[in-house]
Amino acid sequence: MDKIATLAIYELRASVRNRWFVLYTLTFTLLASGLSYLSLSGAGLFGFAGFGRTAASLINLVLLIVPLMGLTVGAMSVAGEREQSTLSYLLAQPIGRGEVLLGKFLGLGLALATTLLLGFGLAGILIARQSSTVEADRYLALAGISLLLALASLSLGLVISVASRRGSLAVGVGLFVWLLLVFLADLGLMGTAVAMRLDVGALLTLALLNPLQVFKIAAVQALQASLEVLGPAGLYATRTFGEGLMPLLLGVLLLWVWVPLGVAHLIFVREGDV
Repeated sequence: MDKIATLAIYELRASVRNRWFVLYTLTFTLLASGLSYLSLSGAGLFGFAGFGRTAASLINLVLLIVPLMGLTVGAMSVAGEREQSTLSYLLAQPIGRGEVLLGKFLGLGLALATTLLLGFGLAGILIARQSSTVEADRYLALAGISLLLALASLSLGLVISVASRRGSLAVGVGLFVWLLLVFLADLGLMGTAVAMRLDVGALLTLALLNPLQVFKIAAVQALQASLEVLGPAGLYATRTFGEGLMPLLLGVLLLWVWVPLGVAHLIFVREGDV
């Protein structure tokens, strides 16, 4: 555990010094704060209506920025060090490959959590100052679900990273996966449903296969808004699972965190055995 903690702290410090990660952090924080301010003051909405409008803006922001951060940061972690020949030096130390991967995951996960804390923290302060009604528990739930999405994206990025030989290739694949997930989150899902004439059950199943869609449903549910806004699949989910819908969605997001991380571990360890 000492080795893993040391490597995690190193990854956290390296992320703070990384120009791209600093840019991601500043972009997310400024956009979250700007959207919160404009949603409340620009539209003249206060109370629960203002909070709901602001939360909806933050959900859309998270869907775009957070997976991009997790995928690209994760994709560069191992492949970048392999390309710079620092990975071989690290593995020459008395530390196992599984410990290296877990240390990187924890360190980068802490860095992503810090970014979300800054963004949601500053946006929350603005909401508290301008809105007469602050749904703190729902806001914290939204931040927590966003963190799960960030960790799921990071795990997918690590799979890409351990399977790539060059950092540029890993980042390119990560960007392609990000575009694919964003496209499938709405347009692709609707197009597939129309082309294949899927029923609502199959539509919900397809939605659960995309971590971005799982996040969207869980975020709307956490805000205690009607899933009618998500169409027939949202209504079907509410009627089918009832109170068990949120535990199901959180469980699926956790699977998106641990399953890709396990796949990355298998690839990374097997690479060392060859």
